[in-house]
Amino acid sequence: MNSPTTISEEGRLDALRQEFEHDASFNQVFVVLTVGATLIATLGLLANSTGVVIGAMVVAPWIMPLQAMAFEILRGRLPMFLRALCTLMLGVVICVLLAMAVGRLVAFSSFGREVMNRTSPNLLDLGVALVAGAVAMYAKLRKEAISALAGLAIAVALVPPMCVVGILLASSFWAQAYGALLLFATNLLGIMVGAMAALGILEKVYRRRLFHSRLGLTSVALTALLVIPLGSSFFALVSRSQRENQAQKLEAVIEQRLRSSTITLGGDPAIDLVGISINWQQNPPLIRARVRVTDPTLPTARQVAGVQDFINKTQAPLRFRLVVQRTAVDLIGPDTPPNPPELEVLPVPPPPLPPLPREDEEEQAP
Repeated sequence: MNSPTTISEEGRLDALRQEFEHDASFNQVFVVLTVGATLIATLGLLANSTGVVIGAMVVAPWIMPLQAMAFEILRGRLPMFLRALCTLMLGVVICVLLAMAVGRLVAFSSFGREVMNRTSPNLLDLGVALVAGAVAMYAKLRKEAISALAGLAIAVALVPPMCVVGILLASSFWAQAYGALLLFATNLLGIMVGAMAALGILEKVYRRRLFHSRLGLTSVALTALLVIPLGSSFFALVSRSQRENQAQKLEAVIEQRLRSSTITLGGDPAIDLVGISINWQQNPPLIRARVRVTDPTLPTARQVAGVQDFINKTQAPLRFRLVVQRTAVDLIGPDTPPNPPELEVLPVPPPPLPPLPREDEEEQAP
């Protein structure tokens, strides 16, 4: 005879099965939400509006059939898995066709960061998808955590990447469209594998099937294969970040040396160095120094050439080209007689003595 606890557990699991079967259905609600989310996301992407795209993420219903797929994999019911997969794929087709139609109608020749940021996925995106899939399944099984679903929909979006695919296909940006499709596959497989892992951990009845389901192992294998292209993008991102950090440090060093070790841009009271910027896209890199001068004839071309030689000497073997962007300023004010000594707030410092000759004076730049 079954105990009340066993009957209650079976009833809970049966209710859970019914919920997932409903989530796998291709119905009017799914279509309307898919169309609405697609149009909102596509228009938001074209308008380069982060807030609008976030709104589309919340509306999108695709996580429901995706969770149903994870559930049916562990149950071992292939027909229900295929039903949920078909629902999701029909939503994808609707999304891509609508996005292509809007993209063809608008016909932009270039796109903003909201579009282009979704064309270069990396391992970080896969990590986010895995964690979000696990938390989404936890929220499904534990109703008190249901409020987290909106945030999860924002954290891992499925509709915007496919909208980007449609927009880019409409404009024949094939390589970028592939990147957006890779992001969609990353999110899809990551959510599904994370959801399966959470379901297997939280529900004992499905724990054994976690490692014995062929569909489950296939999903894990496909997710593992994504590590190759995503890893390549990730290491390229890390390398670029390191180069940018090195460039920023070098720029700060050059500016500090210009202020402290050159007479032209550091010691001449008629020249005030505002700042520098380096264009690393040119070869040699172009240093643009911005100065304010009270004498519009300063600095001279000879002085700038001397400072450039100093930079190249200190940064050898790197070579740079220096240009100075000067802004002439006028000092305007009436002459005022000096205060008597008894009214001085701070004593006037004596005039500085000329510096003594140094052995390294030859290294001092013009």
